[in-house]
Amino acid sequence: MNFDVLVNNIQDTHTSLQQSAIKAINKHLTIRNWLIGFYIVEFEQNGEDRAKYGEKLLDDLADKLDIKGLGARNLKLFRQFYFLYPSIVQTASAQLKDINSRLNKKTISSTLTNLEFRSNTNSNHHIDNNSRDVNNALSAEILTSKLSFSHFTLLLPIKEEVKRSFYEMQCIQGNWSVSELKRQIRTLYFERSGMSLNPEKLSFEIQEGSEQFYAADIIKSPFTFEFLGLKAKEVVYENDLEQALVDHLEEFLIELGHGFCFEAKQKRITIGDEYFFIDLVFYHRILKCHVLIELKTNEVKHEHIGQLKTYINYFKKEIMLPGDNPPVGLLLVTDQNKALVEYAVADSDIPLFVSKYVIELPSKEQLEIFIKNELKQF
Repeated sequence: MNFDVLVNNIQDTHTSLQQSAIKAINKHLTIRNWLIGFYIVEFEQNGEDRAKYGEKLLDDLADKLDIKGLGARNLKLFRQFYFLYPSIVQTASAQLKDINSRLNKKTISSTLTNLEFRSNTNSNHHIDNNSRDVNNALSAEILTSKLSFSHFTLLLPIKEEVKRSFYEMQCIQGNWSVSELKRQIRTLYFERSGMSLNPEKLSFEIQEGSEQFYAADIIKSPFTFEFLGLKAKEVVYENDLEQALVDHLEEFLIELGHGFCFEAKQKRITIGDEYFFIDLVFYHRILKCHVLIELKTNEVKHEHIGQLKTYINYFKKEIMLPGDNPPVGLLLVTDQNKALVEYAVADSDIPLFVSKYVIELPSKEQLEIFIKNELKQF
């Protein structure tokens, strides 16, 4: 064996086992979420004290569990997941058998009995036959191995079974990323395929230009890092330049002494069924408002401004307290050749506040100099 062979052996072994580990995490997470949905439905149907909780069940359950990622909204999502993907029962049962053989837990044994009953009778009055038939088009093993739970969250709102199955197959065939699946759903790929005179050609063109999904992307999923007990900033990967700028910008603004009080980095918010991360969030004690900062390492785009304004509106509705002024957005953009600073001020009927923020916040010139200096050092 020569040195190059040694290097190749180690690299191939590392990559193969790393990918296997990541896929295992994905599968375990998906099955966990399905089982949580199963437990909830079992309680709703057979729980001795189910009437005591009624419609408040998920809220009370989330409060009692107090586990990161198991809020009422996600519990409702897992319940829906269980209903729409009944075929996962066999995969879940097999997974629990393996766990029980090592742990011998009474709770797992009890769950296995219920799962095996459902699997053998193949009946659930909440799930219609059409849904079951379509989901069997792709085996549960393939679905749970090839799709991350973030993929499933985009598929769950699709009510038509045939349409959902279409996106499952296309997604797996093209190894689509979550963002690619979202894009194809939003651009009505299913409907366009049905109207196309040559759907095979359309499929070929879409698959050729699709954004690929990599196993490592699973770790970036909010569901996954909560499942693993990681912090958002540990897994929301930025390129080195952007992360360095964000880290130094935090120090820069605090050192200016303009009243910036640091609140969060990579602040996660939920809008509809999607997760978003705000680079930096401050509260300004003089302006009495939140300052939301987004930093991009490419040229300014309309969607950057729209994204920041969406965050501002979210804070106005969900975070802003009585006595607070409307939040301010700050967009910093660089394509490594030039720096650009854009302010986004929420619509306000307080002219004094709008004027005051110009005085209290750093000027565009100060921020542009900061970015240029950081780029030189990097």
